[in-house]
Amino acid sequence: MKSNTAGYVFTLLAISIFALQDGISKHLVSAYPPLLVAMIRYWGFMLFAIALASRAPGGLQVAVRTSRPGLQVARGLLLAVQIVIAISSFVMVGLAHSQAIFSSGPLIVAMLSVPILGEKVGWRRWLAICVGFVGVLLILKPDSGVFDIRFLVPLAGAFIFSLYVVITRYVSREDSAMTSFLYTGVVGAIAMSAVGPFFWMPLLPQDWIFMGLLCVTSVTSHYCLIRAYDLLDAVVIQPLTYLQLVFSAIIGVAIFGETLGLNMIAGAVIVVGAGIFTIWREHALARARSKAAGR
Repeated sequence: MKSNTAGYVFTLLAISIFALQDGISKHLVSAYPPLLVAMIRYWGFMLFAIALASRAPGGLQVAVRTSRPGLQVARGLLLAVQIVIAISSFVMVGLAHSQAIFSSGPLIVAMLSVPILGEKVGWRRWLAICVGFVGVLLILKPDSGVFDIRFLVPLAGAFIFSLYVVITRYVSREDSAMTSFLYTGVVGAIAMSAVGPFFWMPLLPQDWIFMGLLCVTSVTSHYCLIRAYDLLDAVVIQPLTYLQLVFSAIIGVAIFGETLGLNMIAGAVIVVGAGIFTIWREHALARARSKAAGR
């Protein structure tokens, strides 16, 4: 199989599995505390991260070395908090609405990259950010005429995840991707294990099967995404990840009986379009800077 074709296959597999993972998470969180579900999920994630780092060049001894230990720990804690917020929002506002709001992530990342990374955002990207947030407002527009405060939960999740992405970019200036991946899994598992047991409750036998599937999907989705990034450029992969919104919406409607309003669909289209433009523009500018530096 050609590398590009394999890259697209791994990307689509990752997106599909992420959507399936969201559906399983919603099923479990509707019956069990989010911190409990996140804790068990993180145990599987940590084992996968350690196993992957062990097989990398230099093994764990190299992967654990970091120039930014404080920021690496902060990253791990941010993602752990974001996962708890995300799976809670699946039950509170639904899969489709949550993923539509999460799709504003690239726009928030572009905004945060100015004060944190010192990047310059031109008028085109600022315009895309503004248009994208008009789409977010459409998604948040209440059908009843009264704003539902529960929509602030996925919005907070989108902001926290964007902050996690920006800090990841910052530490990547000195640390390897494997180091960041290892700290993400280990720090998150430790954090969840510190609080998760206080929310422990017995799981039904059939739900242990779903919990096992959640751990398996968590590992396989990340593996497929890692393989995709090995074979394709990020600018190709990132727009495709918006398909997770479509897949999650299908699962939400077909399995959980969610309904999609016209404002939500229109808002999601605007947000996705603005996000894809922001990603493309960022890549185009980076490529122009690279060519200029090579002269």
